[in-house]
Amino acid sequence: MIKENSHQYNQKDEFKIADKTFRSRLMLGTGKYKNVQETIESIEASESSIITVAIRRTQNFKKIGRSNLIDLLNWKKLWLLPNTAGCETAEEAIRVASLGFELNKKIGQPNNKFIKLEVISDSNYLLPDPIGTLKAAEYLVSKNFVVLPYMYPDPILAKQLEDIGCHAIMPLGSPIGSGQGLQNLHNIQIIIENAKVPIIVDAGIGKTSEANHAMEIGATAVLLNTAVAKSKSPKKMAEAMKLSVECGRKCYLAGRMQTELKAQASSPNIGISKLI
Repeated sequence: MIKENSHQYNQKDEFKIADKTFRSRLMLGTGKYKNVQETIESIEASESSIITVAIRRTQNFKKIGRSNLIDLLNWKKLWLLPNTAGCETAEEAIRVASLGFELNKKIGQPNNKFIKLEVISDSNYLLPDPIGTLKAAEYLVSKNFVVLPYMYPDPILAKQLEDIGCHAIMPLGSPIGSGQGLQNLHNIQIIIENAKVPIIVDAGIGKTSEANHAMEIGATAVLLNTAVAKSKSPKKMAEAMKLSVECGRKCYLAGRMQTELKAQASSPNIGISKLI
């Protein structure tokens, strides 16, 4: 049952983070593509509003002489979500977040203080550091950043991050780039039920049914990258993911039927006579 006073639903069904409203509930990453052109085509096919870029990667583009994706995208139509990927400590993430804000100003978004916060000290499984994430988030919130922390789906940590002022929570479905799908479904459902801020399922999604399922259970949005970038046809997969997120959202708003233990006839029994 959908509650009209829930952050997940309003009359216009707007997707808002802080005071910014977005058209699409599919957020797309920009890593692992074969080339810049493939990245741009996938972004266009996805019709995503929010694009996330690792700050470290934007610096590498200039160092190795490749075309700079940042310069080729239309930032009048897109909203940049810089991320602190590659940061192993809270201190490092805070410094990189500041670089992200400077990048936002350079592309013509001077009021954009959004940051996807990643603090990952585990190089094998790339699981986020809960203590480092909480520490960095608290500091960045105090500096008026709109913080979207990437986290393991721990309902207690999610509530703590919300309570210190994070504007959205990003629990992982499964490890980054693994394509294992929603391995932490129950915990994500608890987070969604208890949250008053948007919940964005991030990482691990490999196919459209998984993105759809995340939206069906009430996630506000989905962020993915590898599922598109490493598919055989990224442009087609981006469009498929767009449709799956839209369908999942409509299903959630419609409210699914109640399950029954026994079969329920869909046709009326009136006028049916028993055979002798």
